[in-house]
This record gives sequence, structure tokens and C-alpha cells, in this order.
Amino acid sequence: MYLGSWLNRLGRGLSRPIGKTKQPIWGSLSRSLTLSSQRVPEFSSFVARTNTCGELRSSHLGQEVTLCGWIQYRRQNTFLVLRDCHGLVQILIPQDESAASVRRTLCEAPVESVVRVSGTVIARPLGQENPKMPTGEIEIKAKTAELLNACKKLPFEIKDFVKKTEALRLQYRYLDLRSSQMQHNLRLRSQMVMKMREYLCTLHGFVDIETPTLFKRTPGGAKEFLVPSREPGRFYSLPQSPQQFKQLLMVGGLDRYFQVARCYRDEGSRPDRQPEFTQIDIEMSFVDQTGIQHLVEGLLHYSWPEDKDPLVAPFPSMTFAEALATYGTDKPDTRFGMKKYLRKEDIEFIRKFAAHHFSQEVLPIFLNARKNWSSPFAKFITEEERLELTRLMEIQEDDMVLLTAGQHEKACSLLGKLRLECADLLETRGLALRDPALFSFLWVLDFPLFLAKEESPTELESAHHPFTAPHPGDIHLLYTEPEKVRGQHYDLVLNGNEIGGGSIRIHDAQLQRYILETLLKEDVKLLSHLLQALDYGAPPHGGIALGLDRLVCLVTGAPSIRDVIAFPKSYRGHDLMSNAPDTVSPEDLKPYHIHVSWPTDSEERASATPSKYLSS
Repeated sequence: MYLGSWLNRLGRGLSRPIGKTKQPIWGSLSRSLTLSSQRVPEFSSFVARTNTCGELRSSHLGQEVTLCGWIQYRRQNTFLVLRDCHGLVQILIPQDESAASVRRTLCEAPVESVVRVSGTVIARPLGQENPKMPTGEIEIKAKTAELLNACKKLPFEIKDFVKKTEALRLQYRYLDLRSSQMQHNLRLRSQMVMKMREYLCTLHGFVDIETPTLFKRTPGGAKEFLVPSREPGRFYSLPQSPQQFKQLLMVGGLDRYFQVARCYRDEGSRPDRQPEFTQIDIEMSFVDQTGIQHLVEGLLHYSWPEDKDPLVAPFPSMTFAEALATYGTDKPDTRFGMKKYLRKEDIEFIRKFAAHHFSQEVLPIFLNARKNWSSPFAKFITEEERLELTRLMEIQEDDMVLLTAGQHEKACSLLGKLRLECADLLETRGLALRDPALFSFLWVLDFPLFLAKEESPTELESAHHPFTAPHPGDIHLLYTEPEKVRGQHYDLVLNGNEIGGGSIRIHDAQLQRYILETLLKEDVKLLSHLLQALDYGAPPHGGIALGLDRLVCLVTGAPSIRDVIAFPKSYRGHDLMSNAPDTVSPEDLKPYHIHVSWPTDSEERASATPSKYLSS
């Protein structure tokens, strides 16, 4: 039997129902399937070179090769290092008179110029090998050279160790992309996405479907970008996510949907957010929360970089209430506990930090060797209460406990932030708490379905989004105490960062209408198409979205998500390379029936950037 035929038959078999399985198919079988069908990429096919700069070794000695790349540096007009995206190779510049034109081309071309060089692979002289270079045993004796494009004076050197401001890097992003770190980040991102697509589509029968970018406004959630139409007063919205479309695909019987989706949120100036971002978007019919968790664990295991320690599944989990009570946040960094090595001046810093940033008093408690408390708080409680608190908190000798009072969630949130502040403080002194090589995944479950609105505490808003199904055990509370209802919402947290969120959806039109109209006070006309669809035999369904930018940022150890995106916006949402967003002439706005009302001097002074108000 031919290998291709066998793989096709096996692939068809994997997509058929095979009864209950204890584990998803993502272990040795899927790995061996991939390896057996893999081929070594042909990086020099279809182009004007025979090899890449990074692939030549002593096994290529004597071969005639043609290479293309950028001049990394040149030394004494004797040799230069040529670079492409695959690596570096040394080019020996000929010194004899007969090769004067080759020498002139290679010696006069500025650094970062693009050249094509042909020559012979030879061994480096004995003792001149460079063990730090993969190509360090050989060099290319140049025979011909062609300057393909000269480089003018650079705004910064293309070297990773040369420090550049982020603004300069974003302004000349096409140059910054030449750095080895950016090359590594983007290629790793590409590899992970390809493995994810293979896992979902090839091994588990998902369908890769593009959904529209031009849509309509969705109630609740983040602010959306508006796109004018040629009809007066009518606008499209750029979707925050393909949420409604993927639910409609389940109504349409597609069963398993996947997309590398572009999403948009008009969130203003956020230090580590992007107005446009990418998520791995997934939806399944006839699935429960456990099924989604197993799918995602298998997906990450399969696509995890081979140079990292393999992931161990299942990932641990805790409820939202447990996370808040234990860590003070719904996205805890579980790489570290909270062993304290703090000085007296640190305690004062922590108290001032809490007072300044949260207007909240924090009281420290110390337990000495005689089991006595050293704290101004001690005089306010009885001995019995002190012993009970010691037992509940499991306070040991030389421990320090931080106490605060207030509304439960706000007090827990403050203490959670102080926990991270203490970690920052200790790490500045060289104490290793958060190992960057350790990847600590955690599922957070049983979120509240609703939250009280900050601006109007008597009204409710969705904790996740309005399409999340209530916990089956709490449905009766929807009609009496909706603020106590838990949702079938789950988040995936990695090293204190939320990298994914999803839920089991409401598939009953009557229940969806009640939540939207009665509890959330939303205009159901905006979602009439979805409510109508749910009335036509919608299957139970659920899904999740993984934040690709954040995930790759954590995997690579990059300091910012902007370091794993080819052309990111600045923290203020600007493209510093092209100066977008840009102004548009009145003539161009006329077909959209839009007039720009420019701010007054006082309004402009009150804003960091000139704002414009659109009227239609």
C-alpha cells in the first residue's frame, strides 16, 4: 500500500465517530503522523540562489554556490559576513587583480546592502574556524558578485545588542524586522499556527472558515471601530470577535469551526494592548466544558515548540472564587507562592503604594518566635480571634501577613496587586521567584454570569458576554437572584496572563431573549438575527478564543506583544511608520455624508492628541 493512500485512509478514519475515547488523539499517533509526512523545506526553490547563508557546512566543500543576502559587516576588505534569514556565512574577498571588479563590488557596497555572490565552498584555514557560527568551518571564495541594491545610512544598526527606542523601531519597522530576535519571533509564531491548523483541521475535522470584517454593532463589551457607509447615518462595525458568526455556523450545521481571526477593539491608550489583534477562534457543537478543555490542552501540546519542555495535561484548575480568595485576581501567576524576604522599609513602601494607588490602608502582621503578633491591629481583636486567624491563614514563625478591609472583591484585588508588587520588589534584589522558562497553565472556572455596573450598581452587565450559558445548577436563580448565578465561562491563564477565554453558549432563544431584554436591558433588535437563528433548531455548542499575540509573547519571552507582531501599533494606537490614522479631505468624506467638527482650543489643550468629532 502506498504511504499517501494509507495516510488518506487513516485521516478519514480519524474524522469518523469512533465511540468514547478516554484521551483526545494528540499523543504519539498525531506526532508520528506529522513526522512521517514531513519533508525538509526547499528554501532555495524558485529563486536566484542555490543555497541559503545558514545551511552550508564542511559537507559542502568544493561545491559551487550562489548566495543572496545582506552585508552584515566587513573586515579589512579581506572578508565579509553575508546574512539572510537563515543565518550567516563568511565570504572571502579575492585579492588578485583579475578579480578587481568583484573586490570593488564587495568592498565598496555599504553595510546592509543586498548582494548576490557566487563562489566555491572552501575550508577555513586551520585555527581560524568559528565554533560560534553554524557555518564556522567553511567560507565562500567569491568568484562573481553583483550589487542588487545599495543601502543608504541607517537610522540604527541592525544588531540585537544595539539599544533602540521602541518609537524608532516602530518608525523603521522594516529595518527592525531584520533583527534575529524579530525573525525568530515571527517564524516561531508561523510554525505554531501551522501546527494548530494541522491539529484542528487534519486530525480533528475542524473547518477553517473566514467570517466578515464588516458587521454591525454588538451590545455590551468593548467599544468597536465604526466604518461609514454611503448611506447617510449608517455605519458598519469592525467585530470585537467572530462570536455571533461562529454561533451561527453551529446553527448551520458546520459542527466544528476554526479561524485565525483578526479582531478589533477601540480601547484607546493601553500600554500592552493592540487595537487590532489575532485570536485562534474555535467553536464546536454538542460539546461541554470538559471537552473544550481537553481540546485546548491537546492543541497546545501539539503546537508547543520542540525546544521547550513538553506540556503536561490536564492543566490544573480552580474556581473564580478560589482564585480571588487565594491570589486576589482571576488570572493568578502560580509559578510562585509568596515567601517574604522583606525589610522594614519595604513594608512602609507597600503601605504607601496601597494608599497612593488604591486609597486603601494595609496593616502588616508579624508572628515572632513566642507566637506573639507584632502589629497595631493586634489590640483590636481578642486572643481567641487571633488564634483562629493564625489557624485559618496558616501563619508560621517569621511570616508577614497583610490585612485590609473593604468590599470583598476590591480588597482581594488590592492584596493580589500587592502580591505582585512584592514579587517585583524581591526580583529587583536578585531573588528568583518567577522562572521565565517555566510555563504554568491554569484553568479558572465558574465565573459569575453577571457583574454590577460600576456606574450603576443596581444594574447588571455580562461578566463575559451576553451569550454565555448559566451554570445548570443556578438557572433557577436567574429569576430571583441573578447576581448569584455562575456562568459556564472558563479562562485559560499562563504565568498570570489570560491567554484564552470561552464559554458554553445559550442555544435556547427564549432564555437568550430573557437575559438580553430583562436582565441586561439591551435592545434585542440589534440581535434579532441571532435570536431568530436560535429558534430554528440550534444545537448545544461552545467554544473558546486563544489570544495568539499574548501566547507567542509568553512563549518567546518577548517584553511586549508588539515584539511578536510584524507591524504593530504604538501604545496609543498609531502606526509610526505610515503615520496612520491620517486626515481625510472633505471631498473624500462627502460620499459618506460625514463632516469633521474640529475641537476648540480649550478642548484641544485638554487632550493629549487632537480629537475630532464626526457628525453624519
